[in-house]
Amino acid sequence: MEIWDAYDQKLNKLGVDLVRGEEIPEGHYHIVVEVVLRHSVGSFLAMQRDWNKRGGPGLFEITAGGSVYKGESIESGAIRELAEETGIAVDKLIPIYQLTSDQNKTHYFGYLAETNQSKDSVVLQETETIDYRWIDVEDLEAFIKSGEVIDGNKERVWLNIQDILR
Repeated sequence: MEIWDAYDQKLNKLGVDLVRGEEIPEGHYHIVVEVVLRHSVGSFLAMQRDWNKRGGPGLFEITAGGSVYKGESIESGAIRELAEETGIAVDKLIPIYQLTSDQNKTHYFGYLAETNQSKDSVVLQETETIDYRWIDVEDLEAFIKSGEVIDGNKERVWLNIQDILR
């Protein structure tokens, strides 16, 4: 069972637990982290979602990420999620966006991480990811805007990553 801290819209911790799969009460939010991984040669990692995932099965995400656990810091959750979903460990994150979705009752925190590990060292997470691609920077915009990338991820990432591509 996955347990999260509950927050209000202004990111104040409410002292209430939320449980994955249960409805989030009105006025409560949880935190989701998303990490864009850039290789030292300039390409970006895209992960393909498992066919059994709700919301966009088989589509790609340009991030690795998920929910922050109860008692976990936002940055620690981002580092953990990246390692779980890709097998790549980092110790430094660069914040690139923070957004709140009232519809999803979610605070999104987006980060950029960089690696120089071998591109074939990516490890897929069973039941989460089934494939990956490294996308060259010159192809990134077309890939993100393609029908291969999940919509929510596409919107959050592309709107906020353009500054780091310059």
